[in-house]
Amino acid sequence: MKRREFLNKTALSVAGLSVANYAFSNSQFEEFVTSDTNFGKIKGYRDNGVNIFKGIPYAGKTSGERRFRRPAPLEAWVEVKETLTLGAPAIQNPRRNEPEPSEDCLFLNVWTPANDSKKRPVMFYSHGGGFVIGSGGSASQDGANLARHFDVVVVETNHRLGLLGFLYLDELGGADYEGSGNNGMLDIVEGLKWVNKNIANFGGDPNNVMIWGESGGGAKTSCLYAMPSATPYFNKASIESGPGVRMTPKEVAAETTLMLLKELNIEPKDWRKILDVPTSKLLEMQGKLPFVPPFVEKNKNQGFMRRNYGGFGPVVDGKALPYHPFDPTAPEISKNKPLLVGWNEDEWAFFAWERKETEFAKYDFESLHKRFESTYGENTKKIIDTYRKARPNASPADIYIAISSINMMGLGSIDIAEKKTKQSGAPVYLYNFGYKSEVKIPGTDFEMGTPHAMDISFKFFNESADKPSFFGGNKPERVTASHNFAELWTNFAKTGKPFAKDAPEWKAYNLKDRPTMRIDTKLDVINDRFKDELNVWREVGRL
Repeated sequence: MKRREFLNKTALSVAGLSVANYAFSNSQFEEFVTSDTNFGKIKGYRDNGVNIFKGIPYAGKTSGERRFRRPAPLEAWVEVKETLTLGAPAIQNPRRNEPEPSEDCLFLNVWTPANDSKKRPVMFYSHGGGFVIGSGGSASQDGANLARHFDVVVVETNHRLGLLGFLYLDELGGADYEGSGNNGMLDIVEGLKWVNKNIANFGGDPNNVMIWGESGGGAKTSCLYAMPSATPYFNKASIESGPGVRMTPKEVAAETTLMLLKELNIEPKDWRKILDVPTSKLLEMQGKLPFVPPFVEKNKNQGFMRRNYGGFGPVVDGKALPYHPFDPTAPEISKNKPLLVGWNEDEWAFFAWERKETEFAKYDFESLHKRFESTYGENTKKIIDTYRKARPNASPADIYIAISSINMMGLGSIDIAEKKTKQSGAPVYLYNFGYKSEVKIPGTDFEMGTPHAMDISFKFFNESADKPSFFGGNKPERVTASHNFAELWTNFAKTGKPFAKDAPEWKAYNLKDRPTMRIDTKLDVINDRFKDELNVWREVGRL
Protein backbone atom coordinates (compact mmCIF):
# COMPACT_ATOMS: atom_id res chain seq x y z
CA MET A 1 0.00 0.00 0.00
CA LYS A 2 1.32 3.44 -0.87
CA ARG A 3 2.06 5.62 2.12
CA ARG A 4 -0.40 8.21 0.77
CA GLU A 5 -3.15 5.61 0.55
CA PHE A 6 -2.46 4.21 3.98
CA LEU A 7 -2.10 7.53 5.76
CA ASN A 8 -5.33 8.72 4.21
CA LYS A 9 -7.05 5.81 5.93
CA THR A 10 -5.63 5.98 9.40
CA ALA A 11 -4.87 8.71 11.90
CA LEU A 12 -1.36 8.71 13.26
CA SER A 13 -2.77 7.63 16.57
CA VAL A 14 0.34 8.09 18.67
CA ALA A 15 -1.32 10.35 21.17
CA GLY A 16 -3.95 7.73 21.90
CA LEU A 17 -1.30 5.40 23.31
CA SER A 18 -0.45 7.64 26.23
CA VAL A 19 -2.38 8.43 29.34
CA ALA A 20 -2.04 11.23 31.87
CA ASN A 21 -3.50 11.61 35.34
CA TYR A 22 -5.59 14.69 35.84
CA ALA A 23 -8.12 13.95 38.58
CA PHE A 24 -6.09 15.18 41.55
CA SER A 25 -7.34 16.58 44.83
CA ASN A 26 -5.56 19.46 46.52
CA SER A 27 -4.60 17.20 49.40
CA GLN A 28 -2.25 15.28 47.12
CA PHE A 29 0.05 18.25 46.63
CA GLU A 30 2.71 18.86 49.22
CA GLU A 31 3.62 22.33 47.96
CA PHE A 32 1.81 24.88 45.83
CA VAL A 33 3.48 27.52 43.69
CA THR A 34 2.05 30.61 42.06
CA SER A 35 2.96 32.68 39.04
CA ASP A 36 1.81 35.86 37.40
CA THR A 37 0.52 35.83 33.82
CA ASN A 38 -0.76 38.71 31.72
CA PHE A 39 -4.33 37.55 32.44
CA GLY A 40 -4.02 36.94 36.18
CA LYS A 41 -2.25 34.90 38.84
CA ILE A 42 -2.25 31.09 38.63
CA LYS A 43 -1.51 28.30 41.12
CA GLY A 44 0.41 25.16 40.24
CA TYR A 45 2.36 22.64 42.28
CA ARG A 46 5.95 21.55 42.84
CA ASP A 47 6.91 17.92 42.41
CA ASN A 48 10.43 16.60 42.96
CA GLY A 49 12.19 19.77 41.88
CA VAL A 50 9.82 20.84 39.10
CA ASN A 51 7.06 23.46 39.11
CA ILE A 52 4.07 22.19 37.14
CA PHE A 53 1.12 24.19 35.82
CA LYS A 54 -1.60 22.35 33.90
CA GLY A 55 -4.64 23.63 32.07
CA ILE A 56 -3.56 27.26 31.72
CA PRO A 57 -5.97 29.07 29.35
CA TYR A 58 -4.00 30.83 26.63
CA ALA A 59 -6.86 32.11 24.45
CA GLY A 60 -10.61 32.46 24.71
CA LYS A 61 -13.80 30.82 23.56
CA THR A 62 -13.90 28.78 20.32
CA SER A 63 -17.44 27.43 20.62
CA GLY A 64 -20.82 28.91 19.71
CA GLU A 65 -20.47 31.97 17.52
CA ARG A 66 -16.70 31.44 17.59
CA ARG A 67 -16.86 28.01 15.95
CA PHE A 68 -14.55 27.97 12.88
CA ARG A 69 -13.32 31.49 13.78
CA ARG A 70 -10.39 32.87 15.68
CA PRO A 71 -10.80 32.62 19.46
CA ALA A 72 -12.56 35.25 21.50
CA PRO A 73 -10.22 37.43 23.58
CA LEU A 74 -9.32 35.74 26.85
CA GLU A 75 -10.84 37.53 29.81
CA ALA A 76 -8.63 38.32 32.78
CA TRP A 77 -9.42 36.92 36.23
CA VAL A 78 -9.11 38.43 39.70
CA GLU A 79 -8.80 35.46 42.05
CA VAL A 80 -5.87 33.06 41.81
CA LYS A 81 -6.78 30.46 39.18
CA GLU A 82 -5.94 26.86 40.00
CA THR A 83 -3.94 25.22 37.20
CA LEU A 84 -3.42 21.84 38.82
CA THR A 85 -5.14 19.58 36.29
CA LEU A 86 -5.21 19.18 32.54
CA GLY A 87 -7.52 21.30 30.44
CA ALA A 88 -10.03 19.81 28.03
CA PRO A 89 -8.54 18.29 24.86
CA ALA A 90 -9.95 19.10 21.41
CA ILE A 91 -13.08 17.33 20.16
CA GLN A 92 -12.30 13.64 19.61
CA ASN A 93 -13.28 10.37 21.22
CA PRO A 94 -12.77 10.49 25.02
CA ARG A 95 -9.18 10.16 26.18
CA ARG A 96 -8.37 7.89 29.08
CA ASN A 97 -7.73 9.82 32.32
CA GLU A 98 -8.23 13.21 30.69
CA PRO A 99 -11.13 15.65 30.87
CA GLU A 100 -14.06 15.38 28.49
CA PRO A 101 -13.10 16.76 25.05
CA SER A 102 -14.53 20.20 24.35
CA GLU A 103 -14.73 22.81 21.61
CA ASP A 104 -13.22 25.20 24.14
CA CYS A 105 -9.84 23.51 24.37
CA LEU A 106 -7.20 26.24 24.27
CA PHE A 107 -5.14 25.27 27.30
CA LEU A 108 -1.43 24.67 27.80
CA ASN A 109 0.86 23.00 30.33
CA VAL A 110 4.22 24.25 31.65
CA TRP A 111 7.02 22.35 33.38
CA THR A 112 9.87 24.46 34.79
CA PRO A 113 12.68 23.97 37.32
CA ALA A 114 11.72 27.26 38.98
CA ASN A 115 9.67 30.40 38.54
CA ASP A 116 12.71 32.62 38.80
CA SER A 117 14.56 35.13 36.67
CA LYS A 118 16.84 32.58 35.02
CA LYS A 119 16.52 32.59 31.23
CA ARG A 120 16.19 28.92 30.36
CA PRO A 121 15.57 27.69 26.81
CA VAL A 122 11.92 26.94 26.09
CA MET A 123 10.96 23.68 24.35
CA PHE A 124 7.50 24.20 22.83
CA TYR A 125 6.12 20.80 21.80
CA SER A 126 3.21 20.01 19.45
CA HIS A 127 1.60 16.63 20.10
CA GLY A 128 1.13 13.85 17.57
CA GLY A 129 -2.02 12.08 16.50
CA GLY A 130 -2.14 13.30 12.92
CA PHE A 131 -4.41 16.33 12.79
CA VAL A 132 -7.37 14.62 14.43
CA ILE A 133 -6.49 13.27 17.90
CA GLY A 134 -4.09 13.88 20.78
CA SER A 135 -3.41 16.42 23.50
CA GLY A 136 -0.64 18.19 25.35
CA GLY A 137 -1.25 15.97 28.38
CA SER A 138 -0.10 12.52 27.23
CA ALA A 139 2.05 10.78 29.82
CA SER A 140 4.87 9.72 27.48
CA GLN A 141 5.48 13.39 26.62
CA ASP A 142 5.31 14.65 30.21
CA GLY A 143 7.92 17.41 30.41
CA ALA A 144 8.97 17.03 34.04
CA ASN A 145 12.10 14.95 33.45
CA LEU A 146 13.44 17.29 30.77
CA ALA A 147 12.94 20.25 33.11
CA ARG A 148 14.35 18.36 36.11
CA HIS A 149 17.48 16.86 34.55
CA PHE A 150 18.33 19.28 31.73
CA ASP A 151 17.29 22.71 33.09
CA VAL A 152 14.82 23.66 30.37
CA VAL A 153 11.22 24.89 30.33
CA VAL A 154 8.72 22.67 28.50
CA VAL A 155 5.39 23.93 27.12
CA GLU A 156 2.66 21.88 25.40
CA THR A 157 -0.71 23.03 24.06
CA ASN A 158 -4.12 21.64 23.32
CA HIS A 159 -5.45 23.11 20.08
CA ARG A 160 -8.35 22.53 17.72
CA LEU A 161 -8.17 19.39 15.61
CA GLY A 162 -9.92 17.71 12.72
CA LEU A 163 -13.01 19.28 11.20
CA LEU A 164 -13.26 21.94 13.92
CA GLY A 165 -9.64 22.94 13.44
CA PHE A 166 -9.22 22.79 9.67
CA LEU A 167 -12.57 23.23 7.85
CA TYR A 168 -11.89 25.67 5.01
CA LEU A 169 -14.61 28.34 5.00
CA ASP A 170 -12.64 31.30 3.65
CA GLU A 171 -14.56 31.40 0.37
CA LEU A 172 -18.01 30.85 1.88
CA GLY A 173 -17.67 32.78 5.12
CA GLY A 174 -15.73 35.88 4.14
CA ALA A 175 -13.50 37.99 6.36
CA ASP A 176 -14.77 36.63 9.69
CA TYR A 177 -13.65 33.15 8.67
CA GLU A 178 -10.34 34.02 7.05
CA GLY A 179 -7.75 31.42 8.02
CA SER A 180 -10.42 28.90 9.02
CA GLY A 181 -8.59 26.12 7.16
CA ASN A 182 -5.66 26.66 9.54
CA ASN A 183 -7.41 27.40 12.84
CA GLY A 184 -5.65 24.50 14.52
CA MET A 185 -2.28 25.88 13.46
CA LEU A 186 -3.20 29.47 14.35
CA ASP A 187 -4.21 28.23 17.81
CA ILE A 188 -0.66 26.96 18.25
CA VAL A 189 0.59 30.39 17.19
CA GLU A 190 -1.57 31.87 19.98
CA GLY A 191 0.23 29.50 22.35
CA LEU A 192 3.57 30.80 21.08
CA LYS A 193 2.40 34.38 21.64
CA TRP A 194 1.44 33.45 25.21
CA VAL A 195 4.95 32.08 25.72
CA ASN A 196 6.47 35.27 24.35
CA LYS A 197 4.51 37.39 26.85
CA ASN A 198 4.57 35.13 29.89
CA ILE A 199 7.38 32.60 29.92
CA ALA A 200 9.85 34.90 31.68
CA ASN A 201 7.62 34.50 34.76
CA PHE A 202 8.34 30.75 34.55
CA GLY A 203 12.12 31.04 34.34
CA GLY A 204 12.15 30.79 30.55
CA ASP A 205 13.73 32.94 27.86
CA PRO A 206 11.15 34.29 25.36
CA ASN A 207 14.01 34.93 22.96
CA ASN A 208 15.19 31.30 22.94
CA VAL A 209 12.25 29.11 21.93
CA MET A 210 12.48 25.78 20.13
CA ILE A 211 9.40 24.34 18.42
CA TRP A 212 9.34 20.58 18.01
CA GLY A 213 6.94 17.72 17.48
CA GLU A 214 6.57 14.10 16.41
CA SER A 215 4.37 12.56 13.71
CA GLY A 216 1.42 14.94 13.26
CA GLY A 217 3.35 17.24 15.60
CA GLY A 218 6.27 17.13 13.19
CA ALA A 219 3.95 18.17 10.38
CA LYS A 220 2.61 20.97 12.56
CA THR A 221 6.18 22.08 13.20
CA SER A 222 6.84 22.03 9.44
CA CYS A 223 3.88 24.37 8.98
CA LEU A 224 4.90 26.71 11.81
CA TYR A 225 8.34 26.93 10.21
CA ALA A 226 6.61 28.38 7.11
CA MET A 227 3.93 30.57 8.75
CA PRO A 228 4.59 34.34 8.89
CA SER A 229 2.50 34.69 12.06
CA ALA A 230 4.66 32.13 13.90
CA THR A 231 8.18 33.05 12.89
CA PRO A 232 8.66 35.99 15.32
CA TYR A 233 8.09 33.67 18.26
CA PHE A 234 10.63 30.85 17.84
CA ASN A 235 14.33 30.49 17.07
CA LYS A 236 14.85 26.86 16.06
CA ALA A 237 12.84 23.76 15.21
CA SER A 238 12.82 19.96 15.16
CA ILE A 239 10.66 17.85 12.82
CA GLU A 240 10.48 14.26 14.07
CA SER A 241 8.90 11.43 12.04
CA GLY A 242 6.47 13.83 10.41
CA PRO A 243 8.05 15.60 7.43
CA GLY A 244 5.45 18.15 6.32
CA VAL A 245 6.77 18.88 2.85
CA ARG A 246 3.38 19.68 1.32
CA MET A 247 -0.05 20.38 2.77
CA THR A 248 -3.59 20.46 1.36
CA PRO A 249 -4.11 22.86 -1.59
CA LYS A 250 -7.02 25.23 -1.00
CA GLU A 251 -8.81 23.88 -4.08
CA VAL A 252 -8.91 20.45 -2.47
CA ALA A 253 -9.98 21.95 0.86
CA ALA A 254 -12.81 23.91 -0.79
CA GLU A 255 -14.15 20.80 -2.48
CA THR A 256 -13.91 18.88 0.79
CA THR A 257 -16.05 21.57 2.44
CA LEU A 258 -18.71 21.23 -0.25
CA MET A 259 -18.63 17.47 0.13
CA LEU A 260 -19.15 17.80 3.90
CA LEU A 261 -22.06 20.19 3.47
CA LYS A 262 -23.67 17.76 1.04
CA GLU A 263 -23.30 14.92 3.56
CA LEU A 264 -25.04 17.15 6.12
CA ASN A 265 -27.80 18.09 3.63
CA ILE A 266 -26.80 21.75 3.85
CA GLU A 267 -26.80 23.93 0.73
CA PRO A 268 -23.67 26.04 0.28
CA LYS A 269 -25.74 29.23 0.53
CA ASP A 270 -27.00 28.00 3.93
CA TRP A 271 -23.55 26.99 5.17
CA ARG A 272 -24.09 28.81 8.49
CA LYS A 273 -26.35 25.94 9.57
CA ILE A 274 -23.17 24.01 10.29
CA LEU A 275 -22.61 26.34 13.25
CA ASP A 276 -25.53 24.63 14.99
CA VAL A 277 -24.63 21.02 14.20
CA PRO A 278 -23.76 19.14 17.42
CA THR A 279 -20.10 18.23 17.85
CA SER A 280 -21.05 14.55 18.04
CA LYS A 281 -22.49 14.78 14.53
CA LEU A 282 -19.43 16.64 13.24
CA LEU A 283 -17.17 13.98 14.73
CA GLU A 284 -19.29 11.31 13.04
CA MET A 285 -18.95 13.09 9.68
CA GLN A 286 -15.20 13.48 10.20
CA GLY A 287 -14.91 9.74 10.78
CA LYS A 288 -16.45 9.02 7.39
CA LEU A 289 -13.75 10.94 5.54
CA PRO A 290 -10.14 9.89 4.85
CA PHE A 291 -7.55 11.22 7.23
CA VAL A 292 -5.04 13.73 5.93
CA PRO A 293 -1.41 12.51 6.10
CA PRO A 294 1.39 14.73 7.43
CA PHE A 295 2.26 15.51 3.81
CA VAL A 296 0.67 15.43 0.37
CA GLU A 297 2.65 13.57 -2.25
CA LYS A 298 3.52 15.11 -5.57
CA ASN A 299 3.87 13.49 -8.97
CA LYS A 300 6.84 15.24 -10.57
CA ASN A 301 5.32 15.05 -14.04
CA GLN A 302 1.69 15.84 -13.31
CA GLY A 303 1.70 18.15 -10.32
CA PHE A 304 -0.30 17.24 -7.24
CA MET A 305 -1.70 13.76 -7.17
CA ARG A 306 -5.47 13.64 -7.36
CA ARG A 307 -6.48 11.87 -4.20
CA ASN A 308 -9.95 11.32 -2.86
CA TYR A 309 -11.24 14.57 -1.46
CA GLY A 310 -11.85 14.59 2.23
CA GLY A 311 -9.97 14.88 5.46
CA PHE A 312 -8.93 17.87 7.49
CA GLY A 313 -5.46 19.30 7.98
CA PRO A 314 -3.51 22.52 7.30
CA VAL A 315 -4.47 24.30 4.09
CA VAL A 316 -2.14 26.20 1.77
CA ASP A 317 -4.47 29.20 1.71
CA GLY A 318 -2.00 31.83 0.53
CA LYS A 319 -2.31 33.74 3.80
CA ALA A 320 -1.95 31.89 7.10
CA LEU A 321 0.08 29.25 5.26
CA PRO A 322 1.25 31.03 2.11
CA TYR A 323 3.10 28.11 0.51
CA HIS A 324 3.76 24.43 0.97
CA PRO A 325 6.23 24.26 3.88
CA PHE A 326 9.08 22.68 1.90
CA ASP A 327 7.97 22.73 -1.71
CA PRO A 328 9.55 23.84 -3.94
CA THR A 329 12.11 25.14 -1.42
CA ALA A 330 12.68 25.57 2.29
CA PRO A 331 10.76 28.62 3.59
CA GLU A 332 12.68 31.85 3.21
CA ILE A 333 11.15 33.33 6.37
CA SER A 334 12.95 30.70 8.49
CA LYS A 335 16.21 30.73 6.56
CA ASN A 336 18.20 31.68 9.65
CA LYS A 337 16.53 29.25 12.07
CA PRO A 338 18.46 25.99 12.76
CA LEU A 339 16.57 22.77 12.10
CA LEU A 340 16.66 19.13 13.20
CA VAL A 341 14.87 16.54 11.07
CA GLY A 342 14.80 12.75 10.96
CA TRP A 343 12.93 9.51 11.51
CA ASN A 344 12.91 6.14 13.27
CA GLU A 345 14.53 3.20 11.52
CA ASP A 346 11.51 0.87 11.74
CA GLU A 347 8.58 3.30 11.52
CA TRP A 348 6.25 0.83 9.80
CA ALA A 349 6.37 -1.65 12.69
CA PHE A 350 4.01 0.66 14.57
CA PHE A 351 1.46 0.58 11.77
CA ALA A 352 1.78 -3.18 11.40
CA TRP A 353 1.02 -3.40 15.13
CA GLU A 354 -1.89 -0.94 14.85
CA ARG A 355 -3.44 -2.71 11.87
CA LYS A 356 -2.83 -6.20 13.29
CA GLU A 357 -0.75 -6.93 10.21
CA THR A 358 1.06 -10.25 10.57
CA GLU A 359 1.40 -11.79 7.10
CA PHE A 360 4.56 -9.80 6.28
CA ALA A 361 6.45 -11.82 8.90
CA LYS A 362 5.95 -14.95 6.74
CA TYR A 363 7.01 -13.42 3.42
CA ASP A 364 9.54 -15.00 1.14
CA PHE A 365 11.08 -12.82 -1.56
CA GLU A 366 8.47 -13.86 -4.11
CA SER A 367 5.58 -12.80 -1.90
CA LEU A 368 7.47 -9.61 -1.00
CA HIS A 369 7.66 -8.77 -4.70
CA LYS A 370 3.92 -9.37 -5.09
CA ARG A 371 3.20 -7.19 -2.05
CA PHE A 372 5.07 -4.20 -3.48
CA GLU A 373 4.26 -4.63 -7.17
CA SER A 374 1.04 -2.59 -7.04
CA THR A 375 2.98 0.29 -5.49
CA TYR A 376 6.25 0.26 -7.42
CA GLY A 377 5.26 -1.50 -10.65
CA GLU A 378 8.15 -2.23 -13.00
CA ASN A 379 10.61 -0.82 -10.47
CA THR A 380 9.77 -3.40 -7.81
CA LYS A 381 12.54 -5.86 -8.66
CA LYS A 382 15.17 -3.12 -8.88
CA ILE A 383 14.17 -1.76 -5.46
CA ILE A 384 14.13 -5.15 -3.72
CA ASP A 385 17.39 -6.23 -5.35
CA THR A 386 19.04 -3.01 -4.16
CA TYR A 387 17.94 -3.65 -0.60
CA ARG A 388 19.04 -7.29 -0.71
CA LYS A 389 22.49 -6.27 -1.91
CA ALA A 390 22.82 -3.47 0.66
CA ARG A 391 21.56 -5.72 3.47
CA PRO A 392 22.67 -9.27 2.64
CA ASN A 393 21.56 -10.69 5.99
CA ALA A 394 18.09 -9.11 5.93
CA SER A 395 15.00 -11.32 5.76
CA PRO A 396 12.07 -10.50 3.47
CA ALA A 397 10.22 -9.18 6.53
CA ASP A 398 13.18 -6.96 7.41
CA ILE A 399 13.22 -5.52 3.90
CA TYR A 400 9.46 -5.03 3.93
CA ILE A 401 9.72 -2.94 7.10
CA ALA A 402 12.77 -1.04 5.83
CA ILE A 403 11.19 -0.08 2.49
CA SER A 404 7.87 0.83 4.06
CA SER A 405 9.53 2.88 6.81
CA ILE A 406 11.79 5.00 4.64
CA ASN A 407 8.92 5.75 2.28
CA MET A 408 6.68 6.76 5.13
CA MET A 409 8.96 9.19 6.97
CA GLY A 410 12.52 8.92 5.66
CA LEU A 411 12.34 10.27 2.13
CA GLY A 412 10.41 13.36 3.22
CA SER A 413 12.92 14.00 6.01
CA ILE A 414 15.83 13.79 3.57
CA ASP A 415 13.98 16.04 1.12
CA ILE A 416 13.65 18.67 3.87
CA ALA A 417 17.32 18.34 4.86
CA GLU A 418 18.46 18.75 1.26
CA LYS A 419 16.25 21.77 0.59
CA LYS A 420 17.32 23.43 3.84
CA THR A 421 20.98 22.81 2.95
CA LYS A 422 20.55 24.35 -0.51
CA GLN A 423 19.16 27.47 1.12
CA SER A 424 22.64 28.24 2.55
CA GLY A 425 21.22 29.68 5.75
CA ALA A 426 21.14 28.23 9.25
CA PRO A 427 22.30 24.60 9.58
CA VAL A 428 20.10 21.54 9.38
CA TYR A 429 20.96 18.29 11.16
CA LEU A 430 19.70 14.88 9.99
CA TYR A 431 19.18 11.96 12.39
CA ASN A 432 17.97 8.36 12.63
CA PHE A 433 16.69 6.91 15.89
CA GLY A 434 17.79 3.28 16.09
CA TYR A 435 17.47 1.77 19.55
CA LYS A 436 16.00 -1.72 19.07
CA SER A 437 13.12 -2.83 21.25
CA GLU A 438 12.64 -6.54 21.87
CA VAL A 439 8.84 -6.17 22.00
CA LYS A 440 7.24 -8.35 19.34
CA ILE A 441 4.38 -7.47 17.02
CA PRO A 442 1.47 -9.59 18.33
CA GLY A 443 0.88 -12.71 16.28
CA THR A 444 4.47 -12.79 15.02
CA ASP A 445 8.01 -13.44 16.21
CA PHE A 446 9.08 -10.15 14.62
CA GLU A 447 10.59 -7.62 17.01
CA MET A 448 9.37 -4.05 16.61
CA GLY A 449 12.85 -2.55 16.58
CA THR A 450 12.43 1.23 16.41
CA PRO A 451 8.77 1.79 15.54
CA HIS A 452 6.94 5.03 14.92
CA ALA A 453 6.16 6.86 18.20
CA MET A 454 8.71 4.98 20.32
CA ASP A 455 10.93 8.06 20.27
CA ILE A 456 8.45 10.14 22.31
CA SER A 457 9.20 8.67 25.74
CA PHE A 458 12.90 8.43 24.85
CA LYS A 459 13.45 12.08 23.91
CA PHE A 460 11.42 13.24 26.92
CA PHE A 461 13.70 11.09 29.12
CA ASN A 462 10.67 9.17 30.36
CA GLU A 463 12.19 5.69 30.04
CA SER A 464 12.63 4.09 33.45
CA ALA A 465 14.82 1.18 34.47
CA ASP A 466 12.19 0.27 37.08
CA LYS A 467 9.39 -0.62 34.68
CA PRO A 468 9.00 -1.63 31.04
CA SER A 469 7.65 0.81 28.49
CA PHE A 470 4.88 0.10 26.00
CA PHE A 471 7.09 0.00 22.90
CA GLY A 472 10.58 0.38 24.38
CA GLY A 473 10.63 -2.96 26.15
CA ASN A 474 12.44 -3.89 29.33
CA LYS A 475 16.16 -3.81 28.58
CA PRO A 476 17.87 -1.48 31.08
CA GLU A 477 20.20 -0.01 28.43
CA ARG A 478 17.26 1.79 26.84
CA VAL A 479 17.64 4.44 29.57
CA THR A 480 21.08 5.27 28.14
CA ALA A 481 19.58 5.70 24.69
CA SER A 482 16.87 7.89 26.19
CA HIS A 483 19.43 10.09 27.92
CA ASN A 484 21.39 10.44 24.68
CA PHE A 485 18.30 11.55 22.80
CA ALA A 486 17.24 14.03 25.48
CA GLU A 487 20.76 15.46 25.86
CA LEU A 488 21.09 16.11 22.13
CA TRP A 489 17.69 17.80 21.93
CA THR A 490 18.05 19.95 25.05
CA ASN A 491 21.51 21.15 23.98
CA PHE A 492 20.06 22.04 20.59
CA ALA A 493 17.35 24.00 22.42
CA LYS A 494 20.03 25.82 24.41
CA THR A 495 22.53 26.58 21.63
CA GLY A 496 21.13 25.76 18.19
CA LYS A 497 23.68 22.94 17.86
CA PRO A 498 22.95 19.35 18.98
CA PHE A 499 25.72 17.74 21.04
CA ALA A 500 26.22 15.33 23.92
CA LYS A 501 29.04 14.41 26.25
CA ASP A 502 31.44 11.79 24.84
CA ALA A 503 29.61 11.85 21.48
CA PRO A 504 31.21 12.47 18.08
CA GLU A 505 30.67 15.90 16.57
CA TRP A 506 27.37 16.07 14.75
CA LYS A 507 28.12 18.23 11.75
CA ALA A 508 25.46 20.06 9.80
CA TYR A 509 24.03 18.21 6.85
CA ASN A 510 25.70 18.91 3.52
CA LEU A 511 25.33 17.47 0.05
CA LYS A 512 28.87 16.05 -0.04
CA ASP A 513 29.28 14.03 3.17
CA ARG A 514 25.56 13.84 4.12
CA PRO A 515 26.28 13.21 7.85
CA THR A 516 23.52 11.50 9.82
CA MET A 517 23.48 10.99 13.58
CA ARG A 518 22.30 7.52 14.59
CA ILE A 519 20.83 7.67 18.10
CA ASP A 520 21.11 4.55 20.25
CA THR A 521 22.92 3.52 23.42
CA LYS A 522 25.95 4.72 21.48
CA LEU A 523 25.90 7.82 19.30
CA ASP A 524 27.41 7.46 15.83
CA VAL A 525 27.71 9.89 12.93
CA ILE A 526 27.41 8.02 9.62
CA ASN A 527 28.24 9.74 6.36
CA ASP A 528 26.03 9.12 3.32
CA ARG A 529 23.90 6.61 5.16
CA PHE A 530 21.65 4.39 2.99
CA LYS A 531 23.56 5.59 -0.08
CA ASP A 532 22.57 2.71 -2.36
CA GLU A 533 18.97 2.61 -1.17
CA LEU A 534 18.54 6.36 -1.61
CA ASN A 535 20.05 6.21 -5.08
CA VAL A 536 17.39 3.76 -6.18
CA TRP A 537 14.64 5.98 -4.77
CA ARG A 538 16.09 8.86 -6.77
CA GLU A 539 16.19 6.69 -9.89
CA VAL A 540 12.51 5.81 -9.59
CA GLY A 541 11.51 9.41 -8.87
CA ARG A 542 10.46 9.17 -5.23
CA LEU A 543 13.21 11.44 -3.91
